[in-house]
Amino acid sequence: MARFRRRTCIILLLFILFICSIMMALKTLRPDRAGFGDPFGLGLLPELQQRTVLLDNKQNSLNRIQGDTATRVSNLHGIAVNTMKASMPPVIKLEEELSSPNYNFHIFYYSWFGNPQFDGKYIHWNHPLLPHWDPKIANNYPKGRHNPPEDIGSNFYPELGSYSSKDPSVIEAHMKQMRSASTGVIVLSWYPPGMADENGEPTDDLVPVILDYAHKYNLKVTFHIEPYKDRDDRSMYHNVKYIIDKYGGHPAFYRHKTSTGRFLPMFYVYDSYVTIPEIWANLLTVSGSQTIRNTPYDALFIALLVEERHKHDIHRSGFDGMYTYFATNGFSYGSSHHNWASLKAFCDSNNLMFIPSVGPGYIDTSIRPWNNHNTRNRVNGKYYETAFSAALLVRPEIISITSFNEWHEGTQIEKAIPKRTGQVVYLDYKPHKPNVYLELTQKWSEKYRKEQEQWLM
Repeated sequence: MARFRRRTCIILLLFILFICSIMMALKTLRPDRAGFGDPFGLGLLPELQQRTVLLDNKQNSLNRIQGDTATRVSNLHGIAVNTMKASMPPVIKLEEELSSPNYNFHIFYYSWFGNPQFDGKYIHWNHPLLPHWDPKIANNYPKGRHNPPEDIGSNFYPELGSYSSKDPSVIEAHMKQMRSASTGVIVLSWYPPGMADENGEPTDDLVPVILDYAHKYNLKVTFHIEPYKDRDDRSMYHNVKYIIDKYGGHPAFYRHKTSTGRFLPMFYVYDSYVTIPEIWANLLTVSGSQTIRNTPYDALFIALLVEERHKHDIHRSGFDGMYTYFATNGFSYGSSHHNWASLKAFCDSNNLMFIPSVGPGYIDTSIRPWNNHNTRNRVNGKYYETAFSAALLVRPEIISITSFNEWHEGTQIEKAIPKRTGQVVYLDYKPHKPNVYLELTQKWSEKYRKEQEQWLM
């Protein structure tokens, strides 16, 4: 009898342990509702949580509009359908459902990509591996160029593949993404007609199409004037005149409202420091020999600041402001977040605009394999949020974003996907969705709007 009771107790104990183990296993399968935080309380959410929150928000909107609890059932069905269709192209949002554009958020955009279907060959995706300037160091790294479409000049891989910037569907998709991110002004990389960077082809003929699609999404376009051959005061006057005469009448052409109430075009001037201040002063000061001031082609000219001494050169040159471009905190004086407060103070005291440039990270080892020390890890979006937070602290009139699609330097916020091919394993945005950096941009655009209202009070 005692043996029977002992056996019964053992069986009961084993049964209880079995039930407990099942309960623990089920608990581990439950989605974790807690997002991972950051110093600003605005941490990213895991992909599953993001999808759930978005669906919950959509659910609440439907309930308010329809007042029908039955919509909960249809939304639960929608969750299952959306999960099954995760690999399908997203449904195009209606205009009224897109985030409103923020014309104080400017984003750098590149239209230099090409593929055989639209261009007869790959352009920029087949970027060469750039050698280090020291031959001894260069000999330690591979040479050659990339071989698209599987092997491209980027550490990430775009959702749209190795696309052509001439493809209308690509241009529209880009406009849709930039609008969904609540940016407002596209800063278009630009070379004069017939000119291009050393790895590209002329792209000025794409400007009308880009303007048309930008207008469709209520975006504006300004120009990022690249360091073309023989750029000086005379050629700049000619090229600014060309841009304003040819594109200035388009409704998507950007004009900035100044403190005096004037609406002026704006031009970002990349690598402005390679031209001496005296040459710029000929163009940008009222007394200059080639002055553009107080003419029909007057505009706001924004210089690139890299080193601290450049701020004095920029002021002497007659520029209207400065931007920092590089998405590498600590790489240069201008790109270092802790210097932005002093730069903003200098600009305020000299009637200049200060436009800090924020970016999601930086990695260019696909084209500069020796440059690993300048890589800035994205940290699942925290690096990007840290940059935005630093920018908002100095209360800038405009924030610029590096970049929408500079894939070579890994600064893009355009959608990227996981990809593995042969011996190449591309970086991606996991554990988040391909559009996570668009969503983060939209979040900080709204935060900027709210904080700006307080600044102006």
